[in-house]
Amino acid sequence: MARSLFICLRTLPLVLLCASLLLCNLGKADEEVSQTGTGIIGADPAEIVAKALLCFNDKYIYSSCEEAYRLTENGNLNVPPEYVDPYCSGPCLTETNLVLNCIENIMTNFVFYNRATIKDIKSTIKAGCSYGAERGNFNVADHLQAEENSAYKIRNQILVGLGLTIMGHTLLH
Repeated sequence: MARSLFICLRTLPLVLLCASLLLCNLGKADEEVSQTGTGIIGADPAEIVAKALLCFNDKYIYSSCEEAYRLTENGNLNVPPEYVDPYCSGPCLTETNLVLNCIENIMTNFVFYNRATIKDIKSTIKAGCSYGAERGNFNVADHLQAEENSAYKIRNQILVGLGLTIMGHTLLH
């Protein structure tokens, strides 16, 4: 009896230390996601989104890029393989970045209809215009994977912490 109590008291700090190390980051916000607001105090959320969507139709931003190759409200970049060079070295790339900056200045955490963020779109453009293996791949869905995988990481941290808590409770009884 005394020996099992000694083992429990000896392992309890170890279990608590492991659980606290695993769970210490759960309450913190993601570092990659900006925590700033819209900058518009007391504004209606629908108005803010509508204002951000106006960036797509601003004639001063999208003036030279053909409509077929523009970024859409859905978060799609329709750049065919034969148009990669003109897109990446012409006005479409510049104007698409201007649209993204316009949206970001209004609403930093804007999410397109396809669940892509501004960062996802920029990452897609960077990969599509690079001279590596991904050149010409403007499929935004390919760049959404990284964020979805972080949800699994958090879920695993929670499950491990819960398992350690149950194990610690079992050792005490």
